[in-house]
Amino acid sequence: MTPSAVESPAGLIITGCTVLTHDDQERVGFRENAAVVVRDGAVAEVTDAGAVAGRAADEWIDARGQVALPGLINCHTHAPMVALRGLAEDLPTEEWFNDVVWPVESNLTERDVTLGARLACAEMIRAGVTCFADHYFGMDAVAPVVAESGMRALLGEAYFSSQGPGGRERSLEFALGHQGSADGRITTALAPHAPYTVDDADLAATAELARAHGLPVHLHAAENRDQTEASLARHGVTPVQVLSRTGVLDTDVLIAHGTGIVESDLPLLQRAEGRTAVATAPRGYLKFAWPTTTPVRALRDIGVPVGLATDGAASNNSLDVWESMALTSLIQKSVEGDPRWLTSRQALHHATLQSARAVGLDGIVSRIAPGHRADIVLVDLTGPHTQPVHDLAATLVHSARAADVRTTVVDGRILMRDRRLLTVDVPETVRELGERLPALTDRSHGRRIQRYDT
Repeated sequence: MTPSAVESPAGLIITGCTVLTHDDQERVGFRENAAVVVRDGAVAEVTDAGAVAGRAADEWIDARGQVALPGLINCHTHAPMVALRGLAEDLPTEEWFNDVVWPVESNLTERDVTLGARLACAEMIRAGVTCFADHYFGMDAVAPVVAESGMRALLGEAYFSSQGPGGRERSLEFALGHQGSADGRITTALAPHAPYTVDDADLAATAELARAHGLPVHLHAAENRDQTEASLARHGVTPVQVLSRTGVLDTDVLIAHGTGIVESDLPLLQRAEGRTAVATAPRGYLKFAWPTTTPVRALRDIGVPVGLATDGAASNNSLDVWESMALTSLIQKSVEGDPRWLTSRQALHHATLQSARAVGLDGIVSRIAPGHRADIVLVDLTGPHTQPVHDLAATLVHSARAADVRTTVVDGRILMRDRRLLTVDVPETVRELGERLPALTDRSHGRRIQRYDT
């Protein structure tokens, strides 16, 4: 593109950086000493740094020594659960749910959800996460936080069958009411909790609603091998088979975790009529001592994208997708017994293109390329722990940290610049949340919102 004398200024120009690229075969590469020109919230041009000299722009960022990546996507989390970070430690899954998390969640107020979501957005922005898929309660309180923070999100109001028809109806009402809000940065999903808390009738009704309204479904399924074995023992089918027979696999579905997916499930996932994806959050699986992990290689072999996730901070203790990327690569090498899988470039592919596909944003984000929304993070690789750089992909996956993110941009708007948050007041959020914690964490009432018994 050659600028003309009457060309309006760009919204943002980032110059001097190395840009992560994808070729026609979706292979990851890097373009050095590059510039990214942003107009109207989208990438208009990726060119050489010298080509933008003298151009007019509302904002400039000199990014020498930094790498420009598509913003990371947290494909499955429960953002407000940062308020429960560290509350339920060193417990098996059943006790974690029944003795701590579900009793505490019976105390949740709308304000608790707002404050938790606000703190989570601040944490993710600082870690270079520009989009997250949230599956939780009180989504009417989360959506305004997404709007004010400037982030992008796929939001779904979670429900159990124990709530009666009202739970499913509220999930649909939220999805229809907030689709495309926050200037288009919010997309929505129906969010049944899981096959062990939502019965077949509700799952089938959810699938019908999803098809009728063009909505995706985001739920937990086959989270661990115990759930799969319990489902087989009690019902004669796996959780994935439940999704198939209720029609959920005929919708666009995002499955959280899937460490309990077994070989007999793979043909069902491969033949699914909708867009099927799985989100993996490996740190939590290690904490719960689950014996298996998401079968990334098997899923990739059948064309099912696997996006990176953290789950909620109550189980993972952080919302750090950088850590998820490194752990996914390392754990996959271990379980496959093959150091050549999952490579650093493959891990970056999961963090970018595959994660975007998982949340239904393929072609919208995940590439720094003309026509894509300008969701961009700048990573500083000048620190001693990232030098020298022999293999840039390996440095990004295995040496860089969330704290190396210097700048975070969503839709062309700078949300953090030189580590300074511009859209979230963290001290005030932490202060108010701290005042509310005694009431939130009280378990003396003996209530719980559900019982974990798979």
